[in-house]
Amino acid sequence: MKELLERYPALKCCKDDISAALELMINTYKNGGKVLVCGNGGSAADSEHIVGELMKGFLLKRPVTDERIPEHLRCRLQGSLPAISLPSQAAILSAFINDVDPETMYAQLVLGYANENDLVIGLSTSGNSKNVVAAVEVANAKGAKTIAMTGERDSKLSEISTVTIKVPSCETYKIQEYHLPVYHYLCAGTEAAFFEE
Repeated sequence: MKELLERYPALKCCKDDISAALELMINTYKNGGKVLVCGNGGSAADSEHIVGELMKGFLLKRPVTDERIPEHLRCRLQGSLPAISLPSQAAILSAFINDVDPETMYAQLVLGYANENDLVIGLSTSGNSKNVVAAVEVANAKGAKTIAMTGERDSKLSEISTVTIKVPSCETYKIQEYHLPVYHYLCAGTEAAFFEE
């Protein structure tokens, strides 16, 4: 946290929420859960990025110690923190958008994937993206925890999420620039909790 705030001092206003989000992520994995991430546009790309940092080594090597995996494969794999990027589910999303309702496309996936041990992360620069809000509403109904990453304004997501990280900007590209170091911190901290020797 000290390094994060030295590099991005404007994020000091979010310090407590960032810490609370890290605790939620760590507890999710301690309880055998997984992380589901969603957003639109640049935030959809951020969803993919977050999952990439969780599913393989980020800052640590993450050796695989599960002896059920054959040794010739174990040495070529890395420990994984289960995570799914909802925007990457192109076939089901396009079918659902076409056949049912674009505003509930992520909610449908949360309905199918999430359980009470899971965590849903919704990224929305406005905090009011209808499809992300609906996903968080379904996550809450199923007993999952939720993290919203938004800009500084109060929003629908900030009203309904377990934790909201409201970075200090109202401009879309600046919000996205702040989201990157925040989720890198969350991924690195979660990785360290499970793989640091």
